[in-house]
Parts: sequence; structure tokens; C-alpha cells
Amino acid sequence: MADTAKNTGLAEGKRLTNKELFRTYLRLYITNEMSNSYERLQALNFCITMAPHLKKWYGDRKEEYIEALQRHLQFYNTESTIGSVICGIVLSMEEKKAQGENIPAEAITGIKTGLMGPMAGIGDSLIRSTLKSTILAIACTLALAGNAIGAFFPLLYPTIMIIVGYYMLKLGYDIGRDAVTKVLRSGVFAKIINATGILGMFMMGALSSSYVKVKTPLSFQMENAAKAVVVQDLLDGIIPGLLPLCAVFGIYWYLSKGGRKYSALVWVLFAIALVGSLIGVLG
Repeated sequence: MADTAKNTGLAEGKRLTNKELFRTYLRLYITNEMSNSYERLQALNFCITMAPHLKKWYGDRKEEYIEALQRHLQFYNTESTIGSVICGIVLSMEEKKAQGENIPAEAITGIKTGLMGPMAGIGDSLIRSTLKSTILAIACTLALAGNAIGAFFPLLYPTIMIIVGYYMLKLGYDIGRDAVTKVLRSGVFAKIINATGILGMFMMGALSSSYVKVKTPLSFQMENAAKAVVVQDLLDGIIPGLLPLCAVFGIYWYLSKGGRKYSALVWVLFAIALVGSLIGVLG
């Protein structure tokens, strides 16, 4: 093993520094969507992220270096923030393999293949759906209120992605594959996803009640009544904001049934609002 370390430029037992790990995540983050292909998706992005370390670790062993590059050009696809934990694990495994430990190439490929699906599911739920939607909704709320912070608030999203992504990569590098597998099996991430999903729905409900405006100007005169009965006042007496609630639940029902024609949905809502205004039902 001492001879192996000598030929690699990697001192035995020496680990990557936090600065090196942060730079590694920045490469992963910046190139994540730049190299996608239908054949291998994020494979080139992952290989570019690993390449500088592989070159340093394998040193003069050119054939092993080439094999490592080819290993990371295989199909790969996951969410880049939570999924960066995979990159951390693979970094640790490749480092130990370069030092001479008996780690089969199939084990490295297997850990990527086995974890990229679960990590994508967790990352898409937490980062791409809940976090992104919540931050953009708050930004829109601030902008509608005339607050200049609303223009800069979306920058919080990539900032959080970089911070969380770096710490996930560092976590994978520090604790290794076995610990990550145990955490997945424990159900901790499932509870986190459930909690953030509830929080996201709560935020969407609060914002919908404030910014979805649907009213009706309908009224009718009852015989011997001093004044006309206003339909909107009746509805507000039953449940305040009943019409906006119905509109939100109608859209939610469509989306929950697998509806994905977002442009068509916008045009339908526009048509309903226009026709409703022209005939005096909506106002």
C-alpha cells in the first residue's frame, strides 16, 4: 500500500480538506444541467466533478485513471442537492481504492446505481417542489406588496442549494455508504418529506387565501324586503373566501388527477373569468 500511495501523489491516510470538498460541490452544481444527454443524462457532469481528484489519486497509473473515468461515464441521474451525498460516498471509495484497498469497481458503480433513485425522490420532494415553491411564493407576495426585497428573495433558493449540497457531499464523504444506507432504511427522510410537505401545503393555503380573489356581484330583490340580498355576503356568512377556496380546490383536483396541461389550464381559467365578468356572474 505504501508503494501505491507513492505512485499516486496521495499520502496514505490523507483526506480531502473542506475547501477541496466545497470546490468539488461547486463543480457538481455549476455543470449539473450543462451536460445532460438522453443516453447518459448527468454522467459527464459526475465525471467532470470527479476527474481532478482521480487524476491526483491515480497519478502515474494511467490505465487505472482511464478506467476510473470510464466508470463515471456510465448512466447517472439524480437530484443534485440531496443527491450530492452520492458524490461524497464515491469520492471516499475512489480515494481508498487508489490507496490500494480492495474495493471492486462494481461496488462503486453499484452504490451510484442503488442510491441515485432514492436520493432523486427525496431531493425532488424537498428541494425542487417544497423549497422552491415556498421561496418563489414568498417572493411574489413581497413583490405584490411593493417590497423591493421580493426581487432578490429568489436568490435564497440557490444559496440554500449550495449550502445544503455541500454539507450533503461532506456527509457522504465522512460517513460512507453504510451509514447512508442505514439512514435511508430508518425512515428519517420519509418523516422529513412528510413534514415539509405539510409545511408547503400550509404556506400555499395561507398565500391562496390572501391573493386568490374571486367574487360575485350577483344580488336579488326579495318581495317586501327593504334591500337586495347580496350573494357574496351570503357566501361570506357561510365560509369567508368560499369562492377562492373552490377555485383553489378545483385546480388542486385537476393536478391531483394527473393533469399536466398547464397552459391549457391557464387559458381555461382566463376564459371562465372573462365570460363570468361579461355575464355579470363574476366581478
